[in-house]
Amino acid sequence: MATLAVSPAPPPDVAASLEACPAAARTHLTGLRTLIFETAAELPEVGEITEALKWGQPSYLTDQTKSGTTIRLGWSEDGASVSLFVHCQTSLVGEWRQRYDDALTFVGNREISIPTDAALPRAPLQHCIAMALTYHARKRS
Repeated sequence: MATLAVSPAPPPDVAASLEACPAAARTHLTGLRTLIFETAAELPEVGEITEALKWGQPSYLTDQTKSGTTIRLGWSEDGASVSLFVHCQTSLVGEWRQRYDDALTFVGNREISIPTDAALPRAPLQHCIAMALTYHARKRS
C-alpha cells in the first residue's frame, strides 16, 4: 500500500490527549494514528475518517460510510505499551488471533497490546486496521 506524506492535524482535544501520554508511548501512538489514516486512504469504501476523543482516548470512526467499527488508541500509565482497541462484540480479535497470534499480543476480545520498546509490526497492524475499518461493510456483503 502507498503511504501518505502526513496525517491531518488532530482535533484539539485529541492533540491534548496525545501530548498528555507518556513520552515513551507517543512515538508508537503517532505511528498507529498515521497507519490508520494511510490505511483508510487506500480503501475507497471507508471514506473520510472522523477523529475524536471517546472515553478519553483518541478514536477513529467511519462516520461517512459506516463501513467499519471504531478504533481507539490507548497506553499504559508508564508508557511501556500502547493498545489498539475495537468493540468487544465484534469478531475481529478472534479473526486477528487466527492470523497473527505469533506476531501480535491480544488481550481479551477487544485489544492488541504493543510494547513500546520494539518497532511497530506495521504489516499485521495495517491488515488488522483495514479489517476494522471495513468490518460492517464486509458483514453486509
